[in-house]
Amino acid sequence: MKNGRLGEDVKYVEPRSSPTCCEKFGQWIKDNLLLVLIIIGVVLALLIGFLLKEHSSHDFTKREVYYISFPGVLFLNMLKMLIIPLIVTSVVAGLATLDVSTAGRMGWRTVLYYFCTTILAVILGIILVVAIHPGKGNPDDMVRSGQSKQVKAEDAFMDLLRNIFPPNLIGATMEKYKTFEPEVEDPGETTLNATNGTADNDAMLLIMSDAPKGGMVSGMNVLGIIVFSIALGVTIAKMGELGTPLVIWFVALNEAVMRIVWIVMWYSPIGIMFLVLGRVLGMDDWATVAGQLGMYCVTVITGLLIHGLIVLPLAYLIFARKNPIKFLLNVLPALLTAFGTASSSATLPVTIRCLETKARLDKRVTQFVLPVGATINMDGTALYEAVAAIFIAQVYGYDLDIGGYITISITATLASIGAAGIPEAGLVTMVIVLTAVGLPAEGVTLIIIIDWLIDRIRTTVNVFGDSVGAGIINRYTLRDFEKQEEEQFHGVDAIEMGEGRYTADNEGFTKDELMNPL
Repeated sequence: MKNGRLGEDVKYVEPRSSPTCCEKFGQWIKDNLLLVLIIIGVVLALLIGFLLKEHSSHDFTKREVYYISFPGVLFLNMLKMLIIPLIVTSVVAGLATLDVSTAGRMGWRTVLYYFCTTILAVILGIILVVAIHPGKGNPDDMVRSGQSKQVKAEDAFMDLLRNIFPPNLIGATMEKYKTFEPEVEDPGETTLNATNGTADNDAMLLIMSDAPKGGMVSGMNVLGIIVFSIALGVTIAKMGELGTPLVIWFVALNEAVMRIVWIVMWYSPIGIMFLVLGRVLGMDDWATVAGQLGMYCVTVITGLLIHGLIVLPLAYLIFARKNPIKFLLNVLPALLTAFGTASSSATLPVTIRCLETKARLDKRVTQFVLPVGATINMDGTALYEAVAAIFIAQVYGYDLDIGGYITISITATLASIGAAGIPEAGLVTMVIVLTAVGLPAEGVTLIIIIDWLIDRIRTTVNVFGDSVGAGIINRYTLRDFEKQEEEQFHGVDAIEMGEGRYTADNEGFTKDELMNPL
């Protein structure tokens, strides 16, 4: 058959038949193999763990549980190893490729979203705990676990501000500042200095002052590192051509870190399975816990599910105007990782990978919004702290007035910002909320026994809240990106350089070169 216009032979192509259901399912399995393996790992861990707990006569010791959890500990260490290089490179690279005005708009949108969703979570938790009223037990008859530590709210907030500006940036990768309650010595034990007959200075300070003492404790100061990275990224963005080599270096290093993350993710099904299995085997008598804290668990988990499956998807549907179910499936590997590790910071590499490769969000949004969210956005933690504080008040017979509820709302919101993205960090900030409304700090020991499960669920909600925020902010910020690119590259001749392109003006490299340097 001849083509009348070109005189060339035209081959007849058989129309392709639509794929069958089996072919579609097989292609879905192939495209989502990692997700399927993670789900299988979590289900197997829960199934094996509960079967061994219920039908095995052997009581697993802490040492045995430690050995069983060890493959998961290795996975957790791998993720923690990537936190610092990922946060620094992603935040700096993301902000350095933006102009200051665009970065500022993205920043206040991020903060506004985090504040609004956290307040909604706290209000939801208060409504549920007041309506269900789970705290009907006698505190003397309830099983206690662990110890409580007295923490003053003002000291905790000062620690938060102090950690924003670490005195040693390298030290911030290994330790952070924490205030301790002063230990006042007995005046009778004071020693005199033989030379001048005065009391020893250190002892005298302890006697004469109840000022809080503090020092550096082990743990990454992620907040301080993020603040420095934001400052560095904005500064490089304002340097123009002089900062171009730094931009390229940070973008390339970020790409290298993300490739390592992809390798680690293929170990995640095994790591998550053993982490969950170890927690199930190490839990206390489930029947006793369910009997005493059953309604408390129902209240907290119900609130977390409503916030995670209704409030956040509804916000995504309204503001991002996209299918929230599809978005949820795209970030499901990150949510399962959050459930297994109980750490939003450790899950950060997986979250960024899912949103960039599956949800197709702009790298400049994910690289800024997600690291900040993993540090200060704790919807699930804020909801849990509000519910737990009112539950403890109900158990001890405290009658809270409207002022008490408002205090809990504000304190839970602020305390969740200071909560570290590590397992069971909410218990530490929980004491702050209790102290603010005059509740006994030892009330925390009533809920520690079940916190391992609730911690995993609230961490999952925290990560999903970060992801939804990135999706919403991505929609509104893309218009700023397009406007910036039009202003930056309009009328500028591009020069070919290998497989990449760079501009001849003082603004540096094009978007394609900056975002895909390799």
